[in-house]
Amino acid sequence: MTISLAQLRRCSAAIDIGAARTRVYVKHQGLVVDEPTVAAINTRSGALLAVGAQAEVMDGRTPDYIRVVRPVSNGTIVDIDMAQRLLRTLVGDKLRRTWRRRPSMRAAVCLPYGSEPLAQRAAVETLTGLGARRVELVDTLVAAAVGSGLPVEQPEATMIVVCGAGTTQVAVLSLGSIVSAETVPVGGNAIDHAVIQHLRLHHELMLAGQAVRPLQMILSGGDGSTPGSTEVHGRDVVSGMARSVHVDTERVRDAITTPLTSILDGIGAVLRRCPPDLVADLGERGIVLAGGSALIPGLEPMIHQATNMPVHTADRPDTCAVMGLGAMIEGKVQPLHLDPMDP
Repeated sequence: MTISLAQLRRCSAAIDIGAARTRVYVKHQGLVVDEPTVAAINTRSGALLAVGAQAEVMDGRTPDYIRVVRPVSNGTIVDIDMAQRLLRTLVGDKLRRTWRRRPSMRAAVCLPYGSEPLAQRAAVETLTGLGARRVELVDTLVAAAVGSGLPVEQPEATMIVVCGAGTTQVAVLSLGSIVSAETVPVGGNAIDHAVIQHLRLHHELMLAGQAVRPLQMILSGGDGSTPGSTEVHGRDVVSGMARSVHVDTERVRDAITTPLTSILDGIGAVLRRCPPDLVADLGERGIVLAGGSALIPGLEPMIHQATNMPVHTADRPDTCAVMGLGAMIEGKVQPLHLDPMDP
């Protein structure tokens, strides 16, 4: 993938097509698109009915002839045609006309660490279909570290944990490159599934997928005090009628501990492969959490307890990757120049 900042400075747009949200950063304009990666289509005519937030609201509430699709899975574009239609609608006609007037328009896109060649090709074909003449591929880990304000270009260790919807990526960086990295197939969707299964097994309640996020925010204790129980509305498994139950928040915390443990295993694997000097740096600097699922309840204290390292969450963890990529195309990141010493 691209590591040359000179090539990235020639790009006019930075795009982060995630499994949960799609974000577009335009040079000299900033973040112009931040919408869910969801589209609703009419299966009879093939017409695109809605994209982004409007399509997400339709999920689970449509008749048979309307299908809500997600063209990205685990950070990989699985439906190129639908991804192009989604992006084309999100960026708007005016922005697309501006891109087409530039015959040498370049775009930079974030991809998960260790993406397969087919995944890279899918991203390139998606953006070339929108008018890009050249597509630069950048690791999400590097972009998120830059967006978090970490000095990735310095000869010292920085550790970033990018918690996405489908996967969690862990890496230690130094001198602008990845020293050790690991991708864990656990993300926000796995946490949602654990909450849904807990309510189904212990309360015989089926919970809508969109209702899981508010439950997680209650568990996070954002107001400083976590209530002992939370009222949850859903559908009874046996009767099919609407029903409300009071859920013990501590038991829900225990239910999401199992998937969170996989993230700890990934962090431990990355640290074991790092040189001792870099691990010593991390003992002082700590670990930074980024990604849309970085605010998962209990994740930050669990990592701190398991690693004995300071753990911090980025100011805007959900937009770290695209903002870091935007900083690189704007030329705000300066590499550390190491001139050869040979005569």
